[in-house]
Amino acid sequence: MQADGVVARSAEPGVRAVTLPARPEPIRLSPDDTAIVVIDMQNAYASPGGYLDLAGFDISGAAAVIDRIATVLDVAHAAGLPIIYFQNGWDADYVEAGGPGSPNYHKSNALKTMRRRPELQGKLLARGTWDYALVDRLKPRPGDIELHKTRYSGFFNSQLDSVLRARGIRNLIFVGIATNVCVESTLRDGFFLEYFGVMLEDATHQAGPSFLQQATVYNVETFFGWVSTVADFCGSFGQLPQEEA
Repeated sequence: MQADGVVARSAEPGVRAVTLPARPEPIRLSPDDTAIVVIDMQNAYASPGGYLDLAGFDISGAAAVIDRIATVLDVAHAAGLPIIYFQNGWDADYVEAGGPGSPNYHKSNALKTMRRRPELQGKLLARGTWDYALVDRLKPRPGDIELHKTRYSGFFNSQLDSVLRARGIRNLIFVGIATNVCVESTLRDGFFLEYFGVMLEDATHQAGPSFLQQATVYNVETFFGWVSTVADFCGSFGQLPQEEA
C-alpha cells in the first residue's frame, strides 16, 4: 500500500509505527514486524589484523561504522526491535568452505590469502578464532539472535527465513560490512523472498574502492529496497516509547 509518496507497510490502526525518511521514498515501519540485521561485524572485517586488513583491503572506515551501529542498536533495543547478528565463516577444518570443486574455494579472499600465506591457515574466519569473533563494541545482549552463515547471503543455508517468519517480521534494516558483498547479497535475497529491505548507508562499509559503496546504494534504492541513514533511523524510532526492560 502506498499513499502520499510513503510506502505504508505498517499502517494498521493501533500499530506502533514510524515513517522512516528514505530513498526513493519514505517507508512506514513498525517495531512489531521490523528487525535490525547486523551483517558480519567481526574482527575479520572491521579490526586491524583481521582478514580484510591482511588481504589488503582498506578498513579505515570501519571504526566509524562500529560507532554508528552501536548507536543504532541502542535505539533499536529501546524501541523493542529484534536484533539479528550474523557471523560469516566456517568450521575449523574449512569443510563448509568447499574444496576445489566449489567456486567459493576460488573466489573467497580469505581462503586465497591463507593459500598465499600458509602461516595464516586456520586463523581466518574459522569459528572459535579471534578473527571470527564479533568486535568487542558490538557484543549481543540478552535476547538478541545470533546466526551463522557460510556464504555471502544470510539467507543461504541458514535459519534466517524461518526465524523471521516465526516472529512475523517482514521488514529488515541492514547495517554491517561489507556493503557490496554480504550486505547487498542478503538484502537482494530478502527482496526475492518478499522482505522489505532498508540499508542504513552510513552504518555500512564496502570492501574495495569507495565507488562500490555508491554502486550498492544505487542498486538498493533503485532495484531492491530503500536507503536511509543512522540519523533518520534514530530520529524516527527514537520517538517511540521505550520498551520495559
